[in-house]
Parts: sequence; C-alpha cells; structure tokens
Amino acid sequence: MVSTGALRAHLLAVGLAGAVATSREVSLRSYRLFAARDPRVTIGLDPEGDWKQSDLIALMAEKCGVSADSRHTSGPDVIDPDRTLRALDAFAERLAEAARNRSSVLFGTGHPHRLLGFYAALADVLSAAGCTVLTPAHGNCVDITTRFGLRTYNLDYVRGVALVREPGARGAGRGTGAHTHSPLPVRTALAAAAEAGGPLPDLVVGDHGWVCGAGQLGFEAIGLGDTDDPALFVGEAEGRVSVVVPLDDAVRSDYYRPLTRYVINRACLSQ
Repeated sequence: MVSTGALRAHLLAVGLAGAVATSREVSLRSYRLFAARDPRVTIGLDPEGDWKQSDLIALMAEKCGVSADSRHTSGPDVIDPDRTLRALDAFAERLAEAARNRSSVLFGTGHPHRLLGFYAALADVLSAAGCTVLTPAHGNCVDITTRFGLRTYNLDYVRGVALVREPGARGAGRGTGAHTHSPLPVRTALAAAAEAGGPLPDLVVGDHGWVCGAGQLGFEAIGLGDTDDPALFVGEAEGRVSVVVPLDDAVRSDYYRPLTRYVINRACLSQ
C-alpha cells in the first residue's frame, strides 16, 4: 500500500513528475506539429477544434502543469505531481468500475520496455476480478510508417498486454517489442475483434496511439501521457478520451511499480 504523500514524493524523486526528462523544446515542437495536423503527433485523433499552438500550451498547462508562458522555450519541462495524483485517482476509479461490471478490457502499449509491467499488473487484477482481458489479432501483421520507411511488425501479447515487434525478433512472449506511437495496432486489434463477432472492449487502457486510436473510434479509453503528447489531452478535452495521467512515460520500468500499487489499492483490487 502506497500513501498519497509517499507516492507524491516518489514521483518527484524519480522524475515521473516535477522537472522531467522531456525538454520544453521537444514539447513545443509537438504542439507545432499537432497544430499542423501532423499524423505523427495526432496519433489517430481527428481533432474537432481548431487547435493552435497557443491553445495547446494553455491546455497542457491546465492538464499537466507545464509553463503557460509561450516565451519559455528551453530547459526541462514540468509536470505538477498533484495533477498526476488526481488523474491516477480518476484512472483507478474507472478500473474499479470495469471490475464491478466485469467488463471486457483491451490493454496495449507503445512503450513495452518501460510500461509493460504497469499494464500487465492491471490486466492480472482485472482478470482476477472477472473481467475479460482481450487479445484480438494476435500474430497479425501491422504496416507502420517510420522515419526509416514502411516497416512490418507483428502484433503480440505479453501477459495480456498488446505490443508490436519485428517479424522474427527474438523474445516472443516477452516485453521486448518496438517503440511506436502509431494508432494502427489498435485499429488492427479492434477490426479483428469485430470481424470475429466480438467481444469488443468496453475499455481500452494504454498510451499514445492505443488511446487516441480507440477513442477516435468511439471506444472508452484511458491512459498515460507525457508533456509532448498533446493528442491524448486534446482527446480528453474533446470528450473522446476519459482519463489521461500526466507523467514521464520513459523512465525506468521499476519506477512505475509504486504507481501500480497505488492504483490497485485505490481501485480496491487485489494483486
């Protein structure tokens, strides 16, 4: 069991909140690209509003606690730990609701090296509570455009959490997949589930394209977002994403374990 005070201290100590590794320059570049509707940054979301860079800075200041001053252009970005804690509480509440309803849940991550353990623990407790943890399109190919050109990946599941890996890559069944922000994996999974006659997820849990891609298609989605991930927070502001937890999504994987324990405890689930 992790108290709110202890978790707040942990967030600051390991850089999950407070001054984070994501730089202001990187965040501002993402806001510029999102304002230009660059698909590398919209990651599956089709924004309804006319989001300018100034609008995005204001939104991210509200949701994450980054500086609202557009003249602040360099140095580490900042996440308010109290905003992280409030969002974690809302995240846990939605998981508790899923457990009560024995919902069907789809988990997916574009950060398997960092976040697989976090999601896998949640998949374990929801499964134990009677939820169906879905694994559609296992082994299917997904073609994703990268900075190196078009690459083909395979959709895999590790402990109930979807990820993509290069064909023939060693470590099948392990969290050694590829890093991606693409919404194509979740679209592939959802299309396969629909073609098979269901079940379809009542809730999608993940990050990046998994959240935005699912939310855009009308599925309830919750997840984690960094200061350079405006699409998730725009999705939340426009009502297509239910909860986004602001935090650094690329620290050491073991640094997320106290968050796992906190969320499971707040959701009144047993690990």
